Amino acid sequence: MNKGLVTKSTGSWFEVKNTTGEIITCKIKGNFRIKGIKSTNPIAVGDHVNYIIESTVGDKKIGWITSVFDRKNYIVRRSINLSKQSHVIAANIDQAVLIITISYPVTTTIFIDRYLASALAYRIPVLMVFNKTDCYDETQTNKMNSLINIYSNIGYKCIRTSAKLKEGIEQLISDLKDKTNVINGHSGVGKSTLINIIQPGLDLKTAEISNMHKTGKHTTAFSEMYELSFGGYIIDTPGIKGFGMLDMETWEISHYFTEIFEISKKCKYNNCSHTHEPGCAVKNAVENGEIAESRYISYLGMLEDDEKYRKPH
Repeated sequence: MNKGLVTKSTGSWFEVKNTTGEIITCKIKGNFRIKGIKSTNPIAVGDHVNYIIESTVGDKKIGWITSVFDRKNYIVRRSINLSKQSHVIAANIDQAVLIITISYPVTTTIFIDRYLASALAYRIPVLMVFNKTDCYDETQTNKMNSLINIYSNIGYKCIRTSAKLKEGIEQLISDLKDKTNVINGHSGVGKSTLINIIQPGLDLKTAEISNMHKTGKHTTAFSEMYELSFGGYIIDTPGIKGFGMLDMETWEISHYFTEIFEISKKCKYNNCSHTHEPGCAVKNAVENGEIAESRYISYLGMLEDDEKYRKPH
């Protein structure tokens, strides 16, 4: 039995890197599922697996993945149509890197907060990268600085980057070094451009932003892991439109908004939903500016979505 690391997934085929750095192209042996999660893909980039060699074609080895080692964590997105299945984007992650743009395209606070809550639920630290700083006017720059202030105060590390000006690149390299990093963000936020700068030679495909809709075009079709010359890995992922929470009770959602969870200890009722109850410390904190209104709105939106998800379809 051979051990390896899944570095690329194209749906039915997987590239597995063995301990000597050799790449084996594999399929799944049998119909197995990962314990504890209903997912559309039982194997993801970042998984450690056992495999066997089936055949050799020229210098290319073909094999079968026979089992998957337990994951320390993973990050998912909910499959479309609100099904109870999920799609695992990546596994065994040291750090999630969220690339954010104030414009070209817009990254909403609702998207950011869902992402942060999802990562916290799966015990994955997040580095927030505010990209394309060279593109913004004064109003947009002020908005970016305001968001950085909100998230820094909560405890998230935030850095500013510009691929064009090479701003923040050394800091980004330092923060990625010796970690397995999953890179996420909307299509068009500059993930591939930043990766090409920090790891010259990868030549990941990039695309221009659509002028009509100010949105990005998908340039990454499948998740793929790349080794970094300065130590560590990055997992490039397809641009994602949104995250849904999985396997979480409604009352748990507030636990993944750290500042709401902390202040909720002062609420009059232990089971306070922070929506309508008298004596709610969270609502008071929003009114006096102790909790950012945008974060509270995101929390309410997730509560509402969770209720829709739990209704029978």
